[in-house]
Amino acid sequence: MQINVSHKNAFTLVEIMIVVAIIGLLAGISTPNVLRAREQGQLNAIISNLRIIESTKDQWAIDTKTGNGAQPLDTDIAQYLRNYKMPPTVVGETYYVNPVGSNATAALPATIRLGSVGAGGTVTLP
Repeated sequence: MQINVSHKNAFTLVEIMIVVAIIGLLAGISTPNVLRAREQGQLNAIISNLRIIESTKDQWAIDTKTGNGAQPLDTDIAQYLRNYKMPPTVVGETYYVNPVGSNATAALPATIRLGSVGAGGTVTLP
């Protein structure tokens, strides 16, 4: 009598569990880094918008022959901005132009925290 033995190649349950555990471990390690990178990217976008506002404020001051302390309105600097609009918000922040000679600022919403800037904090140019 001859016994038929089939040699099917398949993964065992233990092997599948090990692979799933490794994938879960890698996902757990990478998730905080992804979130931190996202926050840093949003903060960099806000800083970039502040630089744009500063540049347009300086252009306005040169064109109007005003010096430090002059307060331009959003409508005054609009002609120097793309599409005549303030830069779009990233996380719902509010931009403050401030007088010529002092940096523009952005106030974060009370529920948003980005990197070293706490919720409801103020972002300024470095």
